[in-house]
Amino acid sequence: MSSTMVMKKVPEFKMEAYDAKSGHYTTVSSEDYKGKWHVVCFYPADFTFVCPTELAAMNAKLEEFEKLGVEILAVSTDTKFSHKRFVETEPLLKDFKLKIAADPTGEVTRAFGVMIEEEGIALRGRFLIDPNGVCVAQEVQAPSVGRNVNEFLRQVVAWQHAEKTGEVCPANWRPGKKTLPVNKEAEAMTGRVGEYVTVEELLS
Repeated sequence: MSSTMVMKKVPEFKMEAYDAKSGHYTTVSSEDYKGKWHVVCFYPADFTFVCPTELAAMNAKLEEFEKLGVEILAVSTDTKFSHKRFVETEPLLKDFKLKIAADPTGEVTRAFGVMIEEEGIALRGRFLIDPNGVCVAQEVQAPSVGRNVNEFLRQVVAWQHAEKTGEVCPANWRPGKKTLPVNKEAEAMTGRVGEYVTVEELLS
């Protein structure tokens, strides 16, 4: 069951997939994402209830992810044929453009630590992976509650800023708000973060 992937190289994988943008079956592998920011997003199953809402929300924000240079791969333990039918029949997935990988044996789902063995499906596991193939953030939830794509986008922007600048981002950070320049002022800020940023600023 789930264990943290954060700060670790993510597992290599190769899976069949349905490419909703082209309407064709394809193959995806970890090699396709080397040197790129990317997201591997597991969901429990096609033809369920919360899952299409999550997929539709990610798809709706696809342009914003693309502007950030982030590629998205959805994964479930269904077959590629199920994925195709799911996308074609679920109204929420009209104009869907993401790739959905098929992991019917559960091999990749297990490698990422999100397999529910007794049910043969994945937890809601979302992994943000940097260009070095290292997971910098993960979110894992039980099936009943969907994840927040807006918060995830905020985290992506923050992680990219942190990796680019060496600064760190406080709670709720978004562009235009204060970062903590510990790469330059670590000694001066130690034990004095409250002199640099207030709770009101964090929550504004």
